[in-house]
Amino acid sequence: MMDVERLYDMLKKVQEPKGYYFNSDKKKVFELLEGLLINRERYGYMACPCRLACGDREWDRDITCPCVYREPDVKEYGSCYCNLYVSADWNDGKIAHVYVPERRTIEKIMGKL
Repeated sequence: MMDVERLYDMLKKVQEPKGYYFNSDKKKVFELLEGLLINRERYGYMACPCRLACGDREWDRDITCPCVYREPDVKEYGSCYCNLYVSADWNDGKIAHVYVPERRTIEKIMGKL
């Protein structure tokens, strides 16, 4: 299994040029990355650790990290739903750290449970 530090370095290198930064709370980031790795072992893909995956890759495509909700969440709130990816302004305290509501539809949440 890939180690968390390696995943952190790899994703940071790929995502920062796109304007997506890891939360400055590195402990929280490492916990979330550990959840991604656990989900990859469990399901074969890195489903968001803050949501319930069903194990069907196609059904869970919208919550495979980085999820499809990340871009609108970061654009509107400065952070994704689980606070893994944030904007530079969010990390710098220029944007209030508010609750990011779930964008996934109830049908997606309940459909395969």
